[in-house]
Amino acid sequence: MTYSDRMTMLARLGFAARGLVYILVGWLAFVASRTGGEPSDNQGALGSLSDTPMGQALLAICALGFAGYAFWRLAEGALDPEARSRTHKGKFERISYLISGAANGVLCIVAGKLALRQSPARHGSPGDESAQSWSAWLLDKPGGVALLCAIGIGLFLVAGAQALKAYKASFDELDGDVPAPAYVRWIGRMGYGARAVVFAIIGWLLISAAIHHDPARAGGLGDALAELRAQPEGSWILAIIGLGLSLFGIFSLVETRYRRLKVPKLRPPIKL
Repeated sequence: MTYSDRMTMLARLGFAARGLVYILVGWLAFVASRTGGEPSDNQGALGSLSDTPMGQALLAICALGFAGYAFWRLAEGALDPEARSRTHKGKFERISYLISGAANGVLCIVAGKLALRQSPARHGSPGDESAQSWSAWLLDKPGGVALLCAIGIGLFLVAGAQALKAYKASFDELDGDVPAPAYVRWIGRMGYGARAVVFAIIGWLLISAAIHHDPARAGGLGDALAELRAQPEGSWILAIIGLGLSLFGIFSLVETRYRRLKVPKLRPPIKL
């Protein structure tokens, strides 16, 4: 098996791991919308996975998948195999790849520790505490308010990109001689639409924390879902977004098989 084959396999395993986690997050959000319980984020979903039969084995596979996905995204961002740096949009995409790689690296560590029973399973939304912690650290630094606002604005841009992808629903990255079937495009459309909503809310939470100089206002995925439920008819909104996140997980499973992947070769990076 060549280097390219190994890395492609790991990247596809990463899409599968991402799909499983998003299906769980969406399902737990839907359950919370009906029961009034606490929504879960990605780390909380991994914690709930550890309570299932074969949970340790699934977590080990997820850890390996997240490691492969993180490496692929970091390599895409650093080495730019598709020469995206020629446009401003491409430069933004490279930065988003680096952030995605780092986030999946964290999930790899969380899943690995749970698989090895080196840390207790945490349910709910541990990521909210992390967001508040690093927001507090950032606000204490010179220029921290502006930087936290910039991160929030960046998440708004990510949300806009996700919404645009949901609107266009072309999904050219899926391999095949013909466009993806209509039902697959609708699954992706609803999934990316739900992610757009969530990223926009997280961005607003960070901006609000910066404006009020209050890190307790910051939050992650769990707080974003809780904000949805706090709205009028919020339980129905949360149920719809939960369904959308699960559909994004299903779309990730489709990508596991059909995503067109280009594994970067190790070479000097192109400057941003």
